[in-house]
Amino acid sequence: MALILICVLAATLAWTQLYVSNQAVSSACTVGAPSGKPAFQLSPDQAQNAAVIAAVALKKGLPDHAVTVALATSLQESKLRDVSYGDLDSVGLFQQRPSQGWGTRAQLLDPVYAATAFYNRLAQVSGWSTLTVTEAAQSVQLSAAPSAYAKWEPEARALAIALTGEQPAAFSCQLPAFAGQSPSPGALTSAATDELGSPLVGVALNLKVGWQVASWAVAHAWRYHLASVSFGNWRWDPPAGRWQSVPAATAATGVVRVVYSNTPTTSQGS
Repeated sequence: MALILICVLAATLAWTQLYVSNQAVSSACTVGAPSGKPAFQLSPDQAQNAAVIAAVALKKGLPDHAVTVALATSLQESKLRDVSYGDLDSVGLFQQRPSQGWGTRAQLLDPVYAATAFYNRLAQVSGWSTLTVTEAAQSVQLSAAPSAYAKWEPEARALAIALTGEQPAAFSCQLPAFAGQSPSPGALTSAATDELGSPLVGVALNLKVGWQVASWAVAHAWRYHLASVSFGNWRWDPPAGRWQSVPAATAATGVVRVVYSNTPTTSQGS
C-alpha cells in the first residue's frame, strides 16, 4: 500500500510540474489538464518549443494526433528542450542523429527543422494515424525503450489540445520579465512564417486556428517581448498570466492581435 501511495504521489507531482524543476522560477507557462487532474507547468523555453511542434503540424496540414505523438516523443527524449547533447551523436528536441540521416547537427538544433523531420518520418509510417501514441512514436524513433513514450501521453494530449486550439484559452504564461534584449522589428512575423507557414497574426481566422495562433503567440511572448495577445473577446497579458474577457467594443474579433512591450527586460524562467 505504501509503495502504491508513493507511486501515485510521484505521478501527480510529475504531471503538475512537468520538469519546471525550480518552483522559485518566476516565469512559467500553464496548461489546462483533463478533468480530475491539476494543471501543469512548463518553463517559457519548453512552452515555445511545444508551440513550434504544434505550429509545424499546422503548416504541414497534419491532424492533431500527430502533435500528440510528437509532443510525447519530445517529452521523453529531451523534456521539450533543444539540447545540444545526447546519446552518441543525438541532439535536439527529438534526439535525432546526424549519423542516421536525420540532418546535420546544426539543422537538428533548429526546432522547426527537427519537428519537420520528425513529421516527415511519421508520415512515412503506414497507418500511423490509427496507431497509439507510443506505437507511432516508436515507429519513428526506433528506441531501445519502445514503451517509454506511453507515460507521456496524458501530458502530451493535454498540451496538444491547448496548443492546437481544440480547447480555447487552455494555455497561458505568467511572465514578470522577458528574455534578453528586445527582438528586431518583424522578428515575430518571420517566426510565424517559418513555423506556422504564413504570418497568421493580424489576419482573419476561424475559431480553432485562431486559438492555436493566439496560444502560439503567448508561448513566444517571453522571447519576443509581447505585452498582450488578444483573440475574440479575450486578452492575455504577462503579469496576470491568464486570459481575461474584454468589452465587445475592444474585442479582436476573429483576428489575433499582439502588442509589443517597451519594458526593460531580464532573463528569467528558462
